[in-house]
Amino acid sequence: SAYRLCIMRRLHSVLARTLTSGTSGSPGLPDMSEVRSKLRDIVGASTNWRDHVQAMQERKALHTLLAKQQEDLPPRRMKDSYLEVILPLGSQPEIREKYLNVHNSVRFGRILEDLDSLGVLICYTHTKQEMQHRSPLSIVTALVDKINLCQKIIHPDCDIKFTGNVSWVGKTSMEVKMHMLQLHDGDYSPVLDATFVMVARDPENKRPAFVNPLIPESPKEEEIFKQGELNKLKRIEFSTSSLLKMAPTAEERNIVHDIFLNTLDTRQEGEGTVSFQSRKLPPNSVWMEDAKLKGLQICHPQERNIFNRIFGGFLMRKAFELGWAIACSYGGSRPFIVSVDDIMFQKPVEVGSLLLLSGQVCYTEKNYIQIRVHTEVYNANTREHHTTNIFHFTFISENEVPQVVPKTYGGKYPIKSMLYLDGKRHFTAVMKEM
Repeated sequence: SAYRLCIMRRLHSVLARTLTSGTSGSPGLPDMSEVRSKLRDIVGASTNWRDHVQAMQERKALHTLLAKQQEDLPPRRMKDSYLEVILPLGSQPEIREKYLNVHNSVRFGRILEDLDSLGVLICYTHTKQEMQHRSPLSIVTALVDKINLCQKIIHPDCDIKFTGNVSWVGKTSMEVKMHMLQLHDGDYSPVLDATFVMVARDPENKRPAFVNPLIPESPKEEEIFKQGELNKLKRIEFSTSSLLKMAPTAEERNIVHDIFLNTLDTRQEGEGTVSFQSRKLPPNSVWMEDAKLKGLQICHPQERNIFNRIFGGFLMRKAFELGWAIACSYGGSRPFIVSVDDIMFQKPVEVGSLLLLSGQVCYTEKNYIQIRVHTEVYNANTREHHTTNIFHFTFISENEVPQVVPKTYGGKYPIKSMLYLDGKRHFTAVMKEM
């Protein structure tokens, strides 16, 4: 089962014991509201929308504090950025409503928002300079590499603890590993592991900026750091072999052709009467074009981040909720999130934008549903569309789901077949990780 994932997460518990440096239990830990408050203080963000222009102008002057080269910055250790944060759903029932869903469990979209905020604060902790009250760096989420869950249900009345630290550093980017645990019978048990990649930019968020190097201090930390390097190489390899750049493999071409043959309507009699257009849906199947939903979001100032762009966690929440709705309607029962992977933040979303979301079931196998959500910004003045994000979600349904089938014609491989193969690749990668 995919939910046995956390049995293999021994490394985290060993590292966490090393990094806590004497911290134990929940008393005195900051909560998520304190995380967001600290972030505002670090960059000097105003809580008033009307003051945001002046606040951003003031940040421009901080560019003189940027390092000219990485070697000018003091190295950091993993424990220097280690943070523990509490989400007191059990001990503070008044905050529970915001996190509650109709099934009386925790809204996973809210957890995505919290992970995004925590990841940014961890990176600011790694790059903090003693003499600087405000950071000259604009640290933003570049990629959600993966989030793997080992619990189906997140309980709404038990405290949650997030832990995390910087696990790998390049010149201008940082990988952050985060873990979420929930309190049961006096002990915290694992719920999910997350890997985010953050990038540092100048105060105006226009050019890359150098960050402090990371020095592993033990064999375990060396192993974690090496895994960060491997993750980077895997991302490059995955991107290089993308179907947007390279043709499908021979095996993938055979898969698409087999689907085509299985959906060919051969009931017509007479030589030459069967055409590429003659299609029939196999039993217990759904055409891909009938397995999608769309949404629209007006991006109000309330959803802005500390840099007065739309908060990445909010975008993740809205995309997840659309993906969940698609999985729910497709499978005919309540779906559970298994994995989130390869979320690329391609373009920031400005306040006031019209955000168009388009979700699609792109692959199914037994009880699993692989969903892709594409988001784009529509500019009403220029009538142009620009892609901002692509999200990949793996859900598991309570029952076996119909097979999703792309329509293909002849020897061509149109968009639905490419989406199907891309979905299969993501699903295979997730199952391998499990």
